[in-house]
Amino acid sequence: MSQKATVLFDAPGPRAKVRNNIIGVVGVALLALGGYWIYHKFDQTGQFEKQKWDPFQYSGIQELIFDGLKSTLKAFALAVVFSLVLGALLAAGRLSDHKVVRWAATAFVTFFRAMPLLILIFFLYIAPAKLSGWPGFLDFINDDPMWPLVIGLTLYNGTVQAETMRAGILALPRGQSEAAYAIGMRKSQVMASILVPQGIRAMLPTIISQMVVTLKDTSLGFIITYPELLYTAKQIGAVQDYGLPLIPAAIVIGSIYIVICMLLSAFAVWLERFLSRGRKGRPPKIKPPTGESIAAPGVAAGV
Repeated sequence: MSQKATVLFDAPGPRAKVRNNIIGVVGVALLALGGYWIYHKFDQTGQFEKQKWDPFQYSGIQELIFDGLKSTLKAFALAVVFSLVLGALLAAGRLSDHKVVRWAATAFVTFFRAMPLLILIFFLYIAPAKLSGWPGFLDFINDDPMWPLVIGLTLYNGTVQAETMRAGILALPRGQSEAAYAIGMRKSQVMASILVPQGIRAMLPTIISQMVVTLKDTSLGFIITYPELLYTAKQIGAVQDYGLPLIPAAIVIGSIYIVICMLLSAFAVWLERFLSRGRKGRPPKIKPPTGESIAAPGVAAGV
């Protein structure tokens, strides 16, 4: 282990250690000064006055924030599920042997990855009311602003997830698919049984990271009056009786976003470790004739 460490990383010498310590101290000092400057500016403008923070003590405001949190999580959950399904279908289309399917999937991915998400959500919100001849079965999009947000998030994040999944599948050794074809498996069987599970495991951190982006992008529902957390912050910050507490509302709502993203990131770390343990497994124990239980070779050495 020490040999690998010396090969991959050279331990810093005395001068490098001093230089790194100085850089660390200066960096911490700059961060502390920046934090104090922000606090001082907020304090100068009266953002920490008791009047501006009083609304958060009332159950009505707390219930409003809780409702905004539920709306955010609802849109997030639907967008994540739909984007993963769409991503899997588009990834399969991009890897298809049929040119028409592959070109259609490529055009779809290229278009919606290039389309700004805010414009896409706003278009889906106004199109049903402005375009004549809109199919009647799509009236639900015009009735609830949640659906333009969810559909926009699905189309954009689905194309990103498709490229992530495709990259994970293409990164696998070709020998696995060739061996599967050699024993008579069809391409659909190879994809479903061998390549896709391994590709998703390999790209799981990237997939979870895109989910975090999806969660933060739910705040774009503010532009179409969807009552998510950012829209709730605007409602609270516009109350005249409490001195327009927009900054305190932004601090509270921003803290909620940070906590949710941290929980999602922690879940990603746990899931990656869980899948890694499940893939490697535990070495079996060998019972000698004497009845004493010893570990398999290599376990004691940490292999």
